[in-house]
Amino acid sequence: MEQLEGYYFSAALSCTFLVSCFLFSLINRALREPYMDEIFHLPQAQRFCWGSFQWDPMITTLPGLYLVSVGIVKPATWIIGWSQHVVCSIGMLRFVNLLFSVGNFYLLYLLFCKLQQKNKAISSIQRILSALTMAVFPTLYFFNFLYYTETGSMFFVLFAYLMCLYGHHKTSALLGFCGFMFRQTNIVWTVFCAGNIISQKLMEAWKIELQKKEEKLPSIKGPLSACKKILYFLFDYAMSFRNLSILIVLTWPYILLIIVFIAFVVLNGGIVVGDKSNHEACMNFPQLFYFFTFTLFFSFPHLLSPAKIKTFLHSVWRHWGQFLVLTIVSLFLVWKFTYVHKYLLADNRHYTFYVWKRIFQRHDSVKYLLVPCYLFSGWSIADSLKSKSIFWNIMFFICLFMVTVPQKLFEFRYFILPYIIYRLNLPMPPLPKLLCELGFYMIINFVTFYLFLNKTFQWPNNDSIQRFMW
Repeated sequence: MEQLEGYYFSAALSCTFLVSCFLFSLINRALREPYMDEIFHLPQAQRFCWGSFQWDPMITTLPGLYLVSVGIVKPATWIIGWSQHVVCSIGMLRFVNLLFSVGNFYLLYLLFCKLQQKNKAISSIQRILSALTMAVFPTLYFFNFLYYTETGSMFFVLFAYLMCLYGHHKTSALLGFCGFMFRQTNIVWTVFCAGNIISQKLMEAWKIELQKKEEKLPSIKGPLSACKKILYFLFDYAMSFRNLSILIVLTWPYILLIIVFIAFVVLNGGIVVGDKSNHEACMNFPQLFYFFTFTLFFSFPHLLSPAKIKTFLHSVWRHWGQFLVLTIVSLFLVWKFTYVHKYLLADNRHYTFYVWKRIFQRHDSVKYLLVPCYLFSGWSIADSLKSKSIFWNIMFFICLFMVTVPQKLFEFRYFILPYIIYRLNLPMPPLPKLLCELGFYMIINFVTFYLFLNKTFQWPNNDSIQRFMW
């Protein structure tokens, strides 16, 4: 870092951490008992902290969060002399995620520096502001203050991605394993890291192929003929033993981790540990549409403008046949593959409960009427990634499919990681758009924490205080 940029970054990180500490104290004073999924995570971590490894069968994730937490808080009993009661307390365990959030801020900054290093026109303020904006991304930022797996999971996935970009693939795979120990679905981002290498090699070979034929590179939204050429190219590339051997040599650490994951699934009888009955995989294709809309909402300064809408309508007019097919397919997927998890409508503490009840349940036709919005959102996301290679786009959307579609439960926190990965790979926006995005996130965070702390309610025949949350 240049010296001045280092000062700016340190100031942004320090101020964010101080504000977070203030919010952390408010939340812990108001929330002295485990809340929501913390009723499973906190007692399990405390058992580990006290030296008991009895497992709660209701927990569906691997024990990465608990092991790391104990590794962080337990030394305080030896170094500082705190009692076990203090270091294994609810507040101390929650504080672990606050420490992870500091690491996430730094990793986001390093990733923006690495991904945008070829663009010399980008200022240090843009890089720092982008990292700050992603660090306070509302859905992620909220879970920094509760004992959930999201923040630690994000840390290891971002760290693995950074090491992958720097070519340290063994380290990246090891960090990917740590991410897998937090959430099993993070194996998809190991595939993503391997896909980064593969897409680079494919792009090199593709450019050579086109130079021979003196053709131009097709865009991700190119005509069907360009798609056919790419498919033929991929088939020919995969038929070469030399090409495959090169890819295997480059990606073997990730392949090894994927083999470990497959062995785990076979031995465990599924991806979920513990309570499998309420976490069954299915082909919930509309989850992809929900993610598109979620991304459009949170990235509206970059994805939504009169010029974008005009370009989209012009594209529909030019390629009306393709859009007609996409519309019919989307309507069919919404009709046949919309699943409603029993948890979604059973818990009015989550925002998704109100989204589903007040939008999707307003009328049976609403889910079909939203298809044009889904198409625009998907098109806008693909358009925003046109600076990336077509093979990178294919790889990203495959990973996005794998991480969203099998989820039966509609929950915004499942979209955090794919959204952050997407946002990291956007071309650097101009300063006014970044400020607009940051201001929007700050407003949402203010409303979220205000509702969580002040607008409490109680269920009938239940004395416990309930709070609204993501």
